[in-house]
Amino acid sequence: MSRENLARRGLTVAGATAAALALWALTGPVAGLDPSTETGGEVRPVGAGAVVAGGLIAGLAAWGLLALLERTVARPGRVWTVIAVAVLVLSMTGPLGSAGDGASMAILAGMHLVVAAVLIPGLARSARPART
Repeated sequence: MSRENLARRGLTVAGATAAALALWALTGPVAGLDPSTETGGEVRPVGAGAVVAGGLIAGLAAWGLLALLERTVARPGRVWTVIAVAVLVLSMTGPLGSAGDGASMAILAGMHLVVAAVLIPGLARSARPART
């Protein structure tokens, strides 16, 4: 992988994480809404660390899958995009099912969507066909 492509992918992952963190900051500390999740009957706040960790984990996993597909399929960008959209749809069950309240549901769903809005086109454009 070229340095340019490596940098592009790194910036895409960082940008997706920063976008989620910006949404969290605007809705939490700035607007005064405190996003939370409910698991096992216990409500827990969603902090900046969790947002950053979630964005980085999603981004690095997406990058890893794309790298694998580039070695195994003829059209890795197309295959990766289909998988990424399916993962986004499945990931929405998290905020829709475990948000502490309606505002949290909207904020958490928004964070999932902004991460996807950066990762999906950003990584898909960087895909290189498999070598034959």
